[in-house]
Formats: sequence, C-alpha cells, structure tokens
Amino acid sequence: MRKDVAKVQELRAANLDAARPEAVAKRRKTGHWTAREQIDAFLDAGTFAEYGALARPVRDDMAGAADGLITGIGEVEGRSCAIMAYDYTVHAGTQSLINHKKHDRIFEVAERLRLPLICWLEGGGARPHDMFAGLGLDLPTFMAFARLSGQAPLVGIVTGRCFAGNANLAGMCDVLIATPKANIGMAGPPLVEAALGKSTTAEEIGPVEVQLPNGVIDLLAEDEGEAIQLAKQYLGYFGGPGEPGEAPDGKALRDIIPENPRRAYDVRKVIAGIADVGSVLELRAKFGRAIVTALVRLEGRPLGVIANQPIHMAGAIDSPASDKAARFIQLCDAFDVPLLFLCDTPGLMVGPEIEKTALVRHSGRLLLNLASASVPFMTVILRKAYGLGGYVMGARGLDPALCLGWPTAEFGGMGLEGAVNITHRAELAAAPDEAARQAIHDRATAELKRMNTGLEVAAKFEIDDIIDPAETRHYLGQALKAMPAPPPRNGRKRVIDAW
Repeated sequence: MRKDVAKVQELRAANLDAARPEAVAKRRKTGHWTAREQIDAFLDAGTFAEYGALARPVRDDMAGAADGLITGIGEVEGRSCAIMAYDYTVHAGTQSLINHKKHDRIFEVAERLRLPLICWLEGGGARPHDMFAGLGLDLPTFMAFARLSGQAPLVGIVTGRCFAGNANLAGMCDVLIATPKANIGMAGPPLVEAALGKSTTAEEIGPVEVQLPNGVIDLLAEDEGEAIQLAKQYLGYFGGPGEPGEAPDGKALRDIIPENPRRAYDVRKVIAGIADVGSVLELRAKFGRAIVTALVRLEGRPLGVIANQPIHMAGAIDSPASDKAARFIQLCDAFDVPLLFLCDTPGLMVGPEIEKTALVRHSGRLLLNLASASVPFMTVILRKAYGLGGYVMGARGLDPALCLGWPTAEFGGMGLEGAVNITHRAELAAAPDEAARQAIHDRATAELKRMNTGLEVAAKFEIDDIIDPAETRHYLGQALKAMPAPPPRNGRKRVIDAW
C-alpha cells in the first residue's frame, strides 16, 4: 500500500474505539456506551460516511480523537440522515473552535439536503482552553441549528451530562430523548459556583426527575439501546405511509367510556383502540397531563393525536396542557402529519389560581397555532365538548375534515350545571329549601343535557354523525385516504417552537 494511503488509514483507525481502550474503559465504568457505539447501533450497517475524522484540537499541546465531535451522514432503515455526536471521552464532550466548524458543516449539509439530524449531546459546553483561540460570540452554530427547525426532524439524545451550549442545542430539538442518567442544564457546577457562590454536583443540576415533568424531556428511555429504538420509531412517522398495521379490537371501544358521566377513564385506551397495534408513541407523558399527545399510525398512515385526559382534572385544559398541544400542532403541521382530536373536556380550567399561570395567553397560543396550521385534521367527540375548551379541541367551526361523536357525546357553550346556575338563578333563589333547589337544578340540568346530546346535535347536522365507537377506525381511515398528498416544498413550512 502507498505510504500516503497507509497514513490516512492509520490516523483514521486511531480514532476508533478499538484503538482507545482506556477511553472505552472509562465509559464502561460509568455504565455508558461510547459515542461510536451509539452511532453504529443507530445506523444501518456499513452506511456511515464520517466528516472531519482527522480534525484535532487547535492547540498543539492538546490531543483528542476527531476533536471530540463525530459527524457524518448515513442511513437508518434505508433513509438518509445526518449524524452529530459529542464524544465525552474527549475533553468531556466540550465545544471547541474546531468542532464548532464541524457541526456548522454538518448543519449546512443537513439543511441543504433536508436530512433528519440525530444528535447525541452529552458534554460540558464551551471548552475553556479555546476561549482565547477564537471561540467567542461570533460563532454561527446556534443560529444555524435554529434554522434547521422545520426543515427535517431534529432528534436529540442525552445519556449523561449535558450542560451550557450542548443543552442549548438540546432545547432546540423537535424531540429530546433521555435516559435516567441524564442531567440537562444551562450551566455545569463550575459556572454555577462562579455565578451563585454555591457548590453543586452535576447530578443536582437538571436531573430527569426535574426535566421530565417540566416538559424539557419528551421521551424517557431505559438505556442507550432503548433511546436508539425510540429515535428510530420517531423518525418513522415522518417518512410517509407504510404498510397497514394490525387492527385493534374496535368493539372494545364501546365499553371504555363509563355510563356514569362523572366517572373518569384513561384516554390512552381509546388511542390504543384506534391506532395500529404497537404504533403509539406518546410525547411528554409527564408534562401537561390534562392532554395526551401521541404519534400513531392508522392503517399504516402517520397521524398525530391530541386527546383530553379525563383522569387528570377531568380533562380541563390548563396552561401546561395548552402549551403541550400548541407545540404538538406545530410539529405535525411542519411535517404534514394530519391530526386527530379526541375531545372530552369540561372546558378551560377556571379559578383565581389558574389565572396566575397566564392561561389567557397559553390557551390563546393553542388556538393561534391551530388556526395557522394547514394540515388537515379530524375530530371525535368522546363525551364532553363544553365551552372554549371544546372549541379548541377541533370543533366543527374550525373546519375539520371529519367531525364525529360517540353516543356518549354531549355539547354545551359551557358546563351545563354552571349554565343552569345562571339561567335559573331567580328560580333557584326562590326555592324554599335546599332540597327544592336541588330538584330544580337536577330537572333543568337534565333538560339541557337532553337538548345537547350527541343525537340531538347530529339531528341538527351540527356534527357529521354519531357513530358506533367500533366504527371509529373505519371512518378515520377513509378520511385519511381521501386527504391529498402534501404539496412538494423546497424550504421549511414553519418553525417548531422550542416550548
């Protein structure tokens, strides 16, 4: 072999795990995979083409394989994608002058080719050693990454410590997948101590117990292997229709809604009863729990589901749930994934305490995003569709492609019991005792319910139909097939908000 070719092979081989046993041993000691192991497990075998493998730190007195950042392109289940992975064994996965150039380059490639970008983001932010070598505020990195939003899916994976600039990138991903060992924060212990005079450990800053319920983490995986599987599953929803999946037992849907309207149920059972078996991927399950957001497939076609959750605040929509649904609408609209609303809500949450959360603004954000989305959507009224809450959950007035109700559906401009308190105020006040007041209230409420059942509303053709719950999948599947293919586009349709 020619000496120049041999030299290149030698230098490239020196970056691989086999040539770095001490680095691999350190990862084993903490129970982590190496960056290259994660990439190899994610990509189809033999498809990785690395960019910048021979890059090294700008300072002559420092060494580091690929300068701590692995980038390139490859295929996942036959689909091309871009890869970026910080190598924590090289200067704690910090961002240096050279590896900034590397990820700026892969961002450019991903934008130009509209490739999904999968990022392993473990690392400690800016490398202090490079601060005086040109690593400053004139870097295009973060703006370039932000410009990728909406171009193609951005997937972030965090399996360890992710601080400062690395965390900034994590916060801009469409979906952030983490393992229990993840810590995500805007500064690591040294900067926290410098700024606040407080000594902390890395494990105290942004652990999963904090970042999962507050909405920072979208999906929690058991380990690196499951994180990779979740990333693959997530990408699959944005590749167009696939083969029809196994149909669930639709008849089971008939018994999910309790006959007693005051009893709760888990709406996840409804979603599972509609979607292809095994196709449900719920996002942000611990955040905004009054609404469930999930990507599913129905007869092989991708679909985004937004559903009220009656087991949490009876499905009343609060500020976190509004934010969760608004961003999910952005995500699905950006990549032309149709939406399905499953409505069972007494309305927007009310009271002095909820107003301290600025629900006026957060609920408005939900409606603004729904109004600006062009992706088609469908609605099924499972039980309650009351007030503005029922309206933002895909009401007929918002022009869904299909608006159905189950036999348990009921409608109202506000909660019916509350409406009776207003419309019959004088009669209730004149009642001689509490028993008489309750009788008047029960009679008036029953009459309102009779006038606003799904059957009565369907008789006025204010919804498209009331159906047997077992037929839900059939109706939705036919509407999905009828939807036109999204128009081709060269640029992004919309930005996906970080929140």
